[in-house]
Amino acid sequence: MYSKLVILLLLLLACNGAMAQVADSTKVEIAAEALDSLADIDTVDIPGLNVITNAEALRPVLEKLYRIEMQNAGKLNIVHIGDSHIQADLMTNYIRKRLQKRFGNGGGGFTFPHQLARTNGSYNTRFKSNASWKRWRNISPVEEGFEVGLSGIALETRESFVVELNVRDSVYDFNTIKIITPDNEDDFDVATSSHTVVLESTVPKKIVHRIKNGEVLGSIAEKYGVSITELKRANGMKNDRIRAGKKLKIPTDEKVKRDVRRSEFTPLQLQSDSLTHYYHSDKALDKIYLLPHGKKTEYNLSGLVLENDTPGVLYHSIGVNGAKFSDYNKYPLFFKQLPALQPDLIVVSLGTNESFDKMNADNYMAQLTTFIKNARKSCPGVSVLVITPPPSMFRRRYPNTIVASNAQAIIQQETEKTYATWPLFTEFGGLYGVPKNAKKGLINIDRVHYTKPGYEKQGRLFSDAFIKVYEAYKTNRDK
Repeated sequence: MYSKLVILLLLLLACNGAMAQVADSTKVEIAAEALDSLADIDTVDIPGLNVITNAEALRPVLEKLYRIEMQNAGKLNIVHIGDSHIQADLMTNYIRKRLQKRFGNGGGGFTFPHQLARTNGSYNTRFKSNASWKRWRNISPVEEGFEVGLSGIALETRESFVVELNVRDSVYDFNTIKIITPDNEDDFDVATSSHTVVLESTVPKKIVHRIKNGEVLGSIAEKYGVSITELKRANGMKNDRIRAGKKLKIPTDEKVKRDVRRSEFTPLQLQSDSLTHYYHSDKALDKIYLLPHGKKTEYNLSGLVLENDTPGVLYHSIGVNGAKFSDYNKYPLFFKQLPALQPDLIVVSLGTNESFDKMNADNYMAQLTTFIKNARKSCPGVSVLVITPPPSMFRRRYPNTIVASNAQAIIQQETEKTYATWPLFTEFGGLYGVPKNAKKGLINIDRVHYTKPGYEKQGRLFSDAFIKVYEAYKTNRDK
């Protein structure tokens, strides 16, 4: 039965690829009998097909994971890079928690102040600031002055600021925070707490008079020892008419004492290496403040890394709404900063936006190849796993045949390009999987983005496939 299902899968992929070469991506005509036969196959729920192919490319990762499990020491860094499917950290957060439950929680990993960039991000951390920040995403044309790095979003301010970072999920309390900036500039100080300073000052006394029935402006001015002119000037009045129940400001030279409270921070001593500035605390932290270091004309932040002192997995998530491989490729700073995460494995999930740009498989694979080449140049020895883009629809009606063609090309070139593949496109039903996913509440009304249960199911299936590969490696390791 399993071999028949595999053959059926290959036939479907081949059929999809051929159709993608001849069909207009916004209009696909399919024989009714073909649709009827495919409707009987719910590939979302077929057991036994959830496999990572060309898993040999993951051998160094699996060996390091084996040593972590056996010796309870060390960390494995996985960096998952993608588009809007990844930016919200729904699929990736599920994977993170699943792998950390199995192999140990090494920390929250890469994080970015998406709130300051006025966009969505992970639930696990929240940022707020008293300053305004400019942003520039990697999907925008390259512009001088905006250095888009590891987060895929440039973030800068020219104001004095405090940024408060709060960890909302206590399992990701951290001992170490790493700060990543363009060219590793020393732009930030950190503080773990603030204290309130009370200063005493004098301010003008405020007197307010509520007008009573029968009162006139002259009697009110006489009561407080001011002139009618002064009273009218203080209240912006053009005539002497007043009305009962209204309030008048009474001008006065009197002063009163007032306590002025402000927060002060004591910066902590940061250390640095060639890629980051960092601080380590003996006690686990759930809050920290970022402050300006010195007096500069601007401050730039590319991202932060949160780690703890426990061995295990760090699963870093980087996503940009609307991003394509070409968007990451056009910013060299992204690859220059990538070693700051010390990646053992890079997982890439891109392709949906390329399909809506009508990019054919050859051009798509050229951009994927460039991305992998750049990543391996900056991080020698890193392993790569490519996730095929999930099923989607054009205009909520027509199957996305371009994604089908690109998914097939990814699988066909995995051996030549020496990466592993997880076929999300197939696992979520293939070319005709969207209607079934919609009935199950797994995909949104736009028929492109998935729901929270949909992304979590993707995370569960990927975690199952990854752990399956690891268990097979462990079983056969010494044979």
